[in-house]
Amino acid sequence: MSNMNQLMDVLIIGGGPAGLNAALVLGRARKNVVVIDNEKPRNWVTRETHGFVTRDGASPREFRKAAKEQIAAYPSVQFTSDTATAITGRDGDFLVTTAEGASYRTKKILFAVGKKDLPLDINGLTEVYGKSAFVCPYCDGWELRDHSLVIIVSGDKALHMAKVISGWTAHYTICTNGSDSLTDEQRKELKRHNVTVFDAPVQSIDSEDGMVRQVVLTDGTAIPCTGVFFQPKLFTGSELPKAIGCEITESGTVIVDESGKTSVAGVYSAGDAASEMYQAITAASLGALSAVSINNELNFEKWDEPGHH
Repeated sequence: MSNMNQLMDVLIIGGGPAGLNAALVLGRARKNVVVIDNEKPRNWVTRETHGFVTRDGASPREFRKAAKEQIAAYPSVQFTSDTATAITGRDGDFLVTTAEGASYRTKKILFAVGKKDLPLDINGLTEVYGKSAFVCPYCDGWELRDHSLVIIVSGDKALHMAKVISGWTAHYTICTNGSDSLTDEQRKELKRHNVTVFDAPVQSIDSEDGMVRQVVLTDGTAIPCTGVFFQPKLFTGSELPKAIGCEITESGTVIVDESGKTSVAGVYSAGDAASEMYQAITAASLGALSAVSINNELNFEKWDEPGHH
């Protein structure tokens, strides 16, 4: 599908919660929208989406299916399974080309590209990720309540994570995975709360059928556990925001203002790409917020056109 000759109102790159909610809001606002999504979301490894009222426990696939069924009520929104590869032009008339050779002209762009995980060099993590090893206690802490957990995290985030995870279980151990960036004061505080800290690098995570059994360190220490939380290394889900000049933080987050605007005129970003909250409901709300901002911008621009009554 190519809309080379038709100038769309909005092109949304990414079809996760942020992109889908933006598409819903813009469809209801009678805007012509194309959602380009390669259907390879970061959360595909997870079995369930949590913390999203009316959708708690739904799989990412179920979530997307329900969203697309509801958006189908608004015929000005189209979906295409593809990957955006290049963007030229400027605010009011961008040209977006894709891996499948399609081209789209659009007035505004919304990046809802999420983030991707950089692989962590831990043997056995792939087998348990999304089953008994997770990154977000707000998403998966309930399922691991009162379990014996290993928290693989370094630096200031170790103490922060220890405090957060304590609401779900009192049985957990911190592994800094070879980092010695914890201060003496932080170590003393963890010790006061009976939290054991191991600094040796993680050698492997032993598991059976995706369920963690123990974490083994390079010094031979074996820590029995039934769950793991770890600190992921992330980068932006697409190189395009950076390629067209959007300002991006060192951690790979697209910098936006309170309405979702990037540093490039006519370009917005929402969801995990532009936030570090990493919850489906937060991504969806940011998608809705950006969609309202984009719609207002389009309406105001049309209002000011010569001859508009």
